[in-house]
Amino acid sequence: MQQETFIWRHKDLLDVDQLTREEVFLLLDTAASLHEVNLRSIKKAPVLKGKSIILFFAEDSTRTKTSFDIAGKRLGADTFGLSKSGSSMQKGESLKDTALTLEAMHPDVIVIRHQCSGAARFLAERLPSCSIVNAGDGWHAHPTQSLLDAFTLRRHWNGEFEGKTVLIVGDCAHSRVFRSDVQLLTLLGVKVRICAPRTLLPAGVESWPVEVFSNLDEALPGVDVVMCLRLQLERMAAGLLPDMREYSARYCLNPRHLELANPGAKVMHPGPIMRGNDVSAAVADSPDSLILTQVESGVAVRMAALFLLATRSDNGARA
Repeated sequence: MQQETFIWRHKDLLDVDQLTREEVFLLLDTAASLHEVNLRSIKKAPVLKGKSIILFFAEDSTRTKTSFDIAGKRLGADTFGLSKSGSSMQKGESLKDTALTLEAMHPDVIVIRHQCSGAARFLAERLPSCSIVNAGDGWHAHPTQSLLDAFTLRRHWNGEFEGKTVLIVGDCAHSRVFRSDVQLLTLLGVKVRICAPRTLLPAGVESWPVEVFSNLDEALPGVDVVMCLRLQLERMAAGLLPDMREYSARYCLNPRHLELANPGAKVMHPGPIMRGNDVSAAVADSPDSLILTQVESGVAVRMAALFLLATRSDNGARA
């Protein structure tokens, strides 16, 4: 009997909770095959030639926007950047009208980053003719970041997720990366711990599939990877963090901390790094750091996401 071909069924990529394990591994396998393109002297695989991708970033971004731009271009697509300051939203145009204007130009994919949670889904429900990729919406989700984190860990762990433990340290309350990583790592069989001051824990954390700590020294034994998060000061209400110096003293990851984790434990960070605040320079620049590997992984993972969405079956189901 002929083996059935697996078809990508999603119109949009809005959050990792829409994906099955099979779909996650399909995307990671696709990223692994496309990663080879990034190692060539001529970094081109024009499988999306003739496709158009709009990068609609209403929030500032360096890593995510640049890697989506590079990913699209390396696949042969035409990419067009749009920021809030350069759009009619600056003049008061609504997100809906901006989205309808963009759709009238017939793009194949719109990648959106927005300060409002749910903005990507808002577009996906109103634009049936193009795919929407969530590049980060408010506190809600950042699916391609969690997928690139999984891709990085898969390479480091030789494909083995089961039985591993990841500790996430820092501002969990305001981090969309934290939320997506917990969902995806748990799906893949990774045990997740979190460590933060009580004021920087998300509401209802007691019902999450995580082990919660407030003391970093107590959280580290048995950990294979430490993922540090920056303080999201731009989203933080006054009074949640009364003393930055005390926070850094308690939660900034330094070489002494890594000695408490499992031998060979690695360090990750979604960026941007606040050296001396969430991770020390000695750790960020050490051989134990996978931070730049994450950046490298981001291009391959975003190439895979754009490829799967832009070439999906016309009969595929919407996310």
